[in-house]
Amino acid sequence: MSRFLQKQRSAIGLLPLSVVCTLATMLMLSACATRTAGPYIQPEAEYALPARTGDVFAAIESDIRDTYGAESSGFQLIDTNEDGLRWRLALIDSARYSIDAQYYLWYGDAAGRILIKRLRDAADRGVRVRMLVDDINTLLRDAGTIQQRDEIAAWVDSHPNMELRLFNPWANKSVAGRFSEATTNLKQLNQRMHNKALIVDNRAVILGGRNVGDEYMGLNPDFNFHDIDVLGIGPVARQTSVIFDHYWNSDWVMQVAALGLEILPEQMAEGGEQLETLLAEDRALDNFPLEPQSWSAELETLQGSLHIGTGEVVSDLPTADGIEHVMLERIRSMMRMPNTELMIVNAYIIPTDTGMSILQELTDRDVESVILTNSLASHDVPAVNSHYKGWRKPILKTGAKLYELRHDAAIQALISDTPPTQAEFIGLHSKAMVVDREYVFIGSMNFDPRSALTNTEMGAFIQSPGLGNELAELIERDTLPANSWKVELDQDEKLRWTNDEETVTSQPARSWWQRVQDVLFRAVPKGYY
Repeated sequence: MSRFLQKQRSAIGLLPLSVVCTLATMLMLSACATRTAGPYIQPEAEYALPARTGDVFAAIESDIRDTYGAESSGFQLIDTNEDGLRWRLALIDSARYSIDAQYYLWYGDAAGRILIKRLRDAADRGVRVRMLVDDINTLLRDAGTIQQRDEIAAWVDSHPNMELRLFNPWANKSVAGRFSEATTNLKQLNQRMHNKALIVDNRAVILGGRNVGDEYMGLNPDFNFHDIDVLGIGPVARQTSVIFDHYWNSDWVMQVAALGLEILPEQMAEGGEQLETLLAEDRALDNFPLEPQSWSAELETLQGSLHIGTGEVVSDLPTADGIEHVMLERIRSMMRMPNTELMIVNAYIIPTDTGMSILQELTDRDVESVILTNSLASHDVPAVNSHYKGWRKPILKTGAKLYELRHDAAIQALISDTPPTQAEFIGLHSKAMVVDREYVFIGSMNFDPRSALTNTEMGAFIQSPGLGNELAELIERDTLPANSWKVELDQDEKLRWTNDEETVTSQPARSWWQRVQDVLFRAVPKGYY
């Protein structure tokens, strides 16, 4: 394991067909799946540990329950990438009994390493740790990397208090075998688990858009995302646990232990030592403690700043026959709710005629609609822009206001880059919505065919005036001319983009190559990028 947990991917975004057609952006853990020669026997069902008295979040939840009722939870937005990593570390370090982590991507970079280390530290003190990751990103550059990833997975799973499982794992081990599997079974390859959740002691949860990787935590020098999560304490955590358990016990999920991966005792020790060395040498983590610590001061401050509300965590669910998709209709229902205002921020938008009808209905009722998405310049997936750009005029003709994030947004240093990192540009990855500054959605779902009909997605639907007002103010900040282009139609119904410095009549881009990709990816079917 001499290259243990090394970063093995480029800094572009991951979506399945772009992996098949161009380049594998590689995931730390998910390259390891190899089905056993015989039939896989599903283990007995296993469930979240119940919330117990004595964990550090019990007092916070008790105060909320006594003051606001048993159905209420406390919520805090996680706006900056630095806080995205810091609050994950805080929850993991504070765990007494259990940690359940469900993620689409878990990269082997600085963010992935430090979180893996803290999960191992938690397991060392007796916390039960369950990790569930998607197994998409495995078209590799050389067979040696597969062997390396097998060792990593075995090392993670070898701890007696940790278990790693994979969603929709590959059937083949070799590069050739996986390429054949990808080309002959595209439907299964395309079915991915896009959920993101971290649950601690069945009382605290972080939900939202962030995967585990440097660009989601502000540590990537090439580019960093603008993303958003919500931290919740109370019943919202147990709602998320029910969803996690449904996946954990699903036929779509496989134990890494069943793969027969071997790891020697000396490799286990070597892996831990290499991880410690890599973390100590990584300057991107200078502002984070490398060892577990007490977060009592931060939790005390949190208790006094939580927005109180009621929430429902909703997810598409795997079944024996496929995936039960429910998120699209829940999102549409929420879009129809406003009396005065609808505000949407979403990284990938490819609407439908139904979506256009909803926006038009809102305008007809004198409801203001505001939409923020990526510009071509801020995009990490040009294929999405290729199919979105034709919807700009229809969106504007409904009366909605449309904004596109600038790649050089003034907020980059404030929310996207985590010191000492300074990235070349900022891209949008958030998936959030607020209705009448009271009803909030924060989750994993993009507004495109892949999220609606193929991926599994999840998110929290929350009623909280305090949270809703804060989210609305953040969207207003993000749509300022220093941060976004305002997209409009001129008197001849031609598009123009305006910020605080200029007005242009062709979509902003960082380079000529982006414009070339934008043309080429028109040939990629919607939902297969």
